[in-house]
Amino acid sequence: QVQLVESGGGLVQPGGSLRLSCAASGRILNINAMAWYRQAPGKQRELVAAIFSGNIINYADSVKGRFTISRDNAKNTVYLQMNSLKPEDTAVYYCNAHRSFPSEYDYWGQGTQVTVSS
Repeated sequence: QVQLVESGGGLVQPGGSLRLSCAASGRILNINAMAWYRQAPGKQRELVAAIFSGNIINYADSVKGRFTISRDNAKNTVYLQMNSLKPEDTAVYYCNAHRSFPSEYDYWGQGTQVTVSS
């Protein structure tokens, strides 16, 4: 099992910044990708950013140039730095850890609320 604990959400004004953290623990040896997803009210969960083994990184088009995903392997922690926040970034943000071996499986954090509003 893998446990994911997110932190760093909150209320911020448009144009502001927040940094989300996701600390992983447990059987993390076979985790080959970490990602952030978000889900706004009435919408499907969507991928925001992902970081793969070898430091390959993907971003959703809507956050490119504003969000940065990074990780600290020594702390087993993944971060999402969010700058120039917009009201449409308001959502619950979920940390995801993907395992490919011995079978495909996704672990999820409990989610953290990000609200962008004046």
